[in-house]
Amino acid sequence: MGSESLLNLSRLQFAMTALFHVTLPTLTVGTSLFVAFLYAAWLRTRNPAWLALFRFWRRIFAVTFGLGVVTGIVLTFELGLNWGRYAHDVGPVVGPLLGMEVVSAFCLEAAFFGVMVYGENRVSERVMMFSVAMVSLGTLSSTTWIIMANTWMQAPTGYRRMSNGQFRVSDWGEVILNPLFGWRVTHMFLGALLGASLLVAGIGASYLRRGVHRDAGARMVSMAVATLLLVLPVQIAVGDTLGGRLLPYQPAKLLATEGHWQATSQYNLFIVPDEKAHKNTVQVSVPFITPLVIGKDWSMKFKEPPVTTIPAADRPALLWPFYGFRIMFFIAWGLLATALVGVVLRLRGRLYVSRRFLRLLTWLTPFGVFAVWGGWVTAEGGRQPWVVYNQLRTADAVSSLATWSVAVSIAVLAVVYATLATVWIRTVRRYIHEGPPRPEPVRAEASS
Repeated sequence: MGSESLLNLSRLQFAMTALFHVTLPTLTVGTSLFVAFLYAAWLRTRNPAWLALFRFWRRIFAVTFGLGVVTGIVLTFELGLNWGRYAHDVGPVVGPLLGMEVVSAFCLEAAFFGVMVYGENRVSERVMMFSVAMVSLGTLSSTTWIIMANTWMQAPTGYRRMSNGQFRVSDWGEVILNPLFGWRVTHMFLGALLGASLLVAGIGASYLRRGVHRDAGARMVSMAVATLLLVLPVQIAVGDTLGGRLLPYQPAKLLATEGHWQATSQYNLFIVPDEKAHKNTVQVSVPFITPLVIGKDWSMKFKEPPVTTIPAADRPALLWPFYGFRIMFFIAWGLLATALVGVVLRLRGRLYVSRRFLRLLTWLTPFGVFAVWGGWVTAEGGRQPWVVYNQLRTADAVSSLATWSVAVSIAVLAVVYATLATVWIRTVRRYIHEGPPRPEPVRAEASS
C-alpha cells in the first residue's frame, strides 16, 4: 500500500468524522433557534404548554450540543495529525479564524449553557431568556467562523504565498468578506433550520399518530410545516444564486455536478461514469431542464459544456459532486411539495388527523440532515483535487504516516462514533417516549 492508499484512507477518515460531526451542529443550530422561540412564546403568552415544550426541547438540544463539542475536537486533532502539510501552509489564515470560533462562539456557549439548562427558577426570567438567546447566538457564531474558514479554502482571497509554502494574510478584509461567504453561510443556516424543523415535525407527527401528547404534537407539526413553507423557497433561491456566484471560482465543480462528457442541453438524472473512457456507461437524461435552469435561456439554445474542458489532473471525480448535489436538490423540492400539502391539509382542518401525511412527516425526519450531507459532499468532493482551490493539492497536504496507523484509527473511530450515535439515539428516544412534561401552573418569577 503506497502513498495513494495513504491519501485515500486519510480522506476517508476525515470524511467519516466530518459528516458525523456536521450532523450535530446542523441539529443544534436549528434547535437552538427553536428553543429560543419556545421560551419567548412562553414569556409572551404565559401559556404553560409553551414552557413544557421548551423544557422538552432543551433536553434534546443539550445532549446534541454536548456530543457536537466532543466530535468537533476530533476534527481539530485530525487537521494537525493527518494533514500536517495543510496545517503548516494554511495555519496563518485558518488558525486565527478557528481561534475566533473558540473565543467568540464556544466561550459564549459555555458561559450561558449552564444557565439555560439549570437556571430555571434560580435566575430571573429575563436572565433566562438572555441566556437562551446567547446560546443560540453562540451556535450561529460558531457556524459563521467555520464556514468563513472553509469558504477561504474554496475560493482563497487576501493572501500571499511565501517561499516555504505558507499562506500569509495580506488583507483580512478580503479573507473575511470573501465574495462567496455570505451566500454559503446563509445556505448553511437555512439548511440547519430545515434539518431541525424536520426533526420537530417528525416527533410531533409521531405523537399525533399514537394519540399521545396531542397538544404538543400539534404545536410542533404546525410550527415545523410553517417553517418549511417559509424557508424552502428562500433556500432554493440562495442555492441557485450560490451556484452562479461559484462559476468564476470553481467551474470544475459545477461541470462535475452535471456529468456531461459532451456539450448538451439535456439534464442528467442518473449516470454511471467511465472517467478513463470519457463517457457515461449508463445515463438517464431529460430534455429542456438544462437551458431553463442552468442557462436561464428561454430560447432553449444553451448547452452545458463538458467536463473535458477541465484538465484531467484538475478534475474532480464525478460521482461525489454529481450525486451529492442531486441528493440536496431533489430533497429540497420534495420537502417544498410536502410543505404545500401540509398547508392544504391545514386549510381543510386535516393537518393533525391525516395519518398518511403524519406518517410521511415521520419518515422524512432525517432528510434535512441528508440534504446537508449532500451539500457538503458536493462542496468538498467538487473541490478536489485541491484542498485550497488551485493553490494546494490534497495529495500534497497529507502527513507522512504509516498507512496501517491510519487504517487502525479509522476502525477505532468507527467503533467510537457508532457507540456515540447509539447513545445519542437511545437518549433522544427516551426523551421522546417520556414526552413533554405536563404543563404546570405559572410560578412566581425568581429574583435576579
